This record gives sequence, C-alpha cells and structure tokens, in this order.
Amino acid sequence: MKRIAILATNGFEESELKSPKEAMEKEGFKVDIVSPENGEIKSWSDGNWSNTYKVDRNLKDVKAEEYNALVLPGGVINPDTLRRNEDALMFVRDFFKMKKPVAAICHAPWTLISAGVVEGRKMTSFNSIKDDLVNAGANWVDQEVVVDQGFVTSRNPNDLPAFNSKLIEEIKEGKHEMQHA
Repeated sequence: MKRIAILATNGFEESELKSPKEAMEKEGFKVDIVSPENGEIKSWSDGNWSNTYKVDRNLKDVKAEEYNALVLPGGVINPDTLRRNEDALMFVRDFFKMKKPVAAICHAPWTLISAGVVEGRKMTSFNSIKDDLVNAGANWVDQEVVVDQGFVTSRNPNDLPAFNSKLIEEIKEGKHEMQHA
C-alpha cells in the first residue's frame, strides 16, 4: 500500500489539502497529515479561518523513507510558516534526494524555494509568486498542472482536478530517476 505525507500547518488552504487527500484515499493510499503542530491544525477558506483537521503524525517523528510521496497544500500562512522550519525543509529535501514524487499547489512552492529544490525545474504556482520562483531558478509556466520528472505543481484550487489526477499518476509510477533538486 502506498503511503503519502501531506505536510501542512495552520493556515493551509482547505480545498488544497482536503481534495487531494480524498482523491488519494479513494485510490486506496494511506494518507497522513504531517505537521510541526500536535493535535489539530486550522484551515483557511474564502478569506477566513475554517475547519480544523487532525494531525496524524508530528514532523519530528517522521522520515521521508516512510512515505511514497509528499503533497504540499498552499494557502499564504502555511508555506510561509513551513519555510522557516528547518525540520520541514529537511523533510522536503529528503523526498527529492530519494527521487520520490512531490506535489505542490498555489503558494506551497515558497517552502520549496527555501528548501533549495526548484532551480532548473519546470513548474507553476499561484501567479503572485512567479517572480519568487523565477528568481530561485525555476522555469515558471502558466498551466493548470505541470509535471517535471515526478514533480507536480498547479496554480490554484481551480486546478485541483488536474492536480489530483497527475499526482495519483505520479505516485503510481513511483520513483523517477530524473527527479532532482
């Protein structure tokens, strides 16, 4: 059985965690919400705080070796908090080192920039962070979903159907020898 980590903290965009999680579980994957927080984390939706979600595992207690893939939901607060957490950055880097699929949507690439894994990669994001990605060496394109050797990115919640489909496809394919940071 495939096991997937969704790395998130307070202020994640609700649909960008809920929709991929449900899609992956429908495929029979075991999905853990991994967070630097214990207990529950609070989502953001339509410009306001929304529902809380149970944290399955604390970031300090997990290793990338335990998972087949990593998913990073967006929101503005969530990736800005995670990018300042060295444990989160190491966790992200380890997926790239192990050539495992990584998927990020919306503002989540902020965390990837701080992890130093975007240079030379073809990707997309929420349009307001295009400059951040270009300045970090990424090849930014405006497409609903971009796949670059096991690395899946999308722009916003409207792209979730395409994002989820490609994410599941990449997880099923497994490791990508060309996946790199």
